[in-house]
Amino acid sequence: MRLRLQAIVLSLVALLVFGLGVPLALAVAGRVQQELFLDRLTDTSRFASVAQRPIVDNRLGELYDQLQRYSRTYDVPIAVVTQDRQLAAVATSSASGAFDRSDPAIASKIDAALAGKRPELNTALVPWDDSPLVLAEPILIDGEVRGAVVTVSATDKARSLLAGYWAVIAAGAVLAFSLALLVALPVVRWILRPVQRLDEATESLVAAVVSGRDVELVGAAGGPPELRKLESSFDRMAASVGEALDAQRAFVADASHQLRNPLTALKLRLGNLEGQVTPEADEEREAAVADADRLNQILDGLLSMARAEASAGELVVVDMDTSVADRVADWRVVAKAEGVRLETHGLGDGLSVLTPARGLEVVLDNLIGNALKFSGTGSVVDISVEDSETVVELAVRDHGPGLPPDELERAADRFWRSPAHQNVPGSGLGLAIVSEIAMLAGGGVRLELPDGGGLRVVVELPVKASDRGNT
Repeated sequence: MRLRLQAIVLSLVALLVFGLGVPLALAVAGRVQQELFLDRLTDTSRFASVAQRPIVDNRLGELYDQLQRYSRTYDVPIAVVTQDRQLAAVATSSASGAFDRSDPAIASKIDAALAGKRPELNTALVPWDDSPLVLAEPILIDGEVRGAVVTVSATDKARSLLAGYWAVIAAGAVLAFSLALLVALPVVRWILRPVQRLDEATESLVAAVVSGRDVELVGAAGGPPELRKLESSFDRMAASVGEALDAQRAFVADASHQLRNPLTALKLRLGNLEGQVTPEADEEREAAVADADRLNQILDGLLSMARAEASAGELVVVDMDTSVADRVADWRVVAKAEGVRLETHGLGDGLSVLTPARGLEVVLDNLIGNALKFSGTGSVVDISVEDSETVVELAVRDHGPGLPPDELERAADRFWRSPAHQNVPGSGLGLAIVSEIAMLAGGGVRLELPDGGGLRVVVELPVKASDRGNT
């Protein structure tokens, strides 16, 4: 939008500059040409009057001396042509050159003068046209045309003078355009300043709302009235969105917490029915217990996500090596029971990352738990830490069945589960929680299908600034 507005403003300025400059240049050219024309016309008319008596008395010798002095003084070829188109007298100088009456431009002027027409300006004077100025004044005696006086004037000086005037006008136009450009750019920035604030606020709105931070309002501080009204509307919308998402988080957290008590009571009652029902009804009881366990997992996941969102904006510094080592040590007991080996790589660099409180523990628990869930007996789960240029990458790789390539993008969606894993216990919230925590920390998650099968989940977390400076 800025480029378009600047283009419009500069186009209008260019039209204004050229709209004033071109008429001014043409007016100057007309004035210079008019001065030359009137000066030569006066001389030509004077010689037409002087030639009347010599033509009547047939004393053209007297006229020749005057013509010769004029031609030598002004370097202008001048000639007297009789009524039958014969040269009665002609005078030239070494600088002006010869007089050629066969020249079409001169011949046409002579014909017009012998027809009784006065000289006229037919063409405009321009610096690049070196055509001479030809004037032919009829010699009238008792109302009868008896001949014509012809002058051929070079236009070099007039054209040089005009070129100088045009150069000054062009320089003035360029200067005016440059000044207009310097003025237009700040004006455009002032006009678009509210739009820029709206653009920045729009970019930060989603991140602020999702991360739980207060939405920064734009405020109608300046700019055109229409944009100030738009800013006020945006602030009201942002506030409404923030309030709606806060209410949503509060509802999820409260509902998850309140459902745990009746769910726990339900599981106890189902457990008390063991051995108290018929064998046929006991199968239904076991199915109900399994459904209650799955519902409990979903509630745990919702609570974890609600806690992660509630702690957004409160990033803490966490030692990567210590957190990974502690969580791997706790999960090794579970892995050993399932016949799976946990291996760590890349620890020992002493890096610290920024995450929500207990966010890194939740990430590790979900990733390691998922990896163990899909790993067979005798397989290995690799937990690695890599320091890239901008972030620290925490990766957990299993050697299970993995996912089809077309399902990788949906794997982090809430409650989504691959059709091939419907018989595997889970709530479909693990990767969604990991992705949420990574996003709240300013990082991200990507899923890879490594060679040899399985799934590799990479979590990117921002490194502590001081650590980055040391490395």
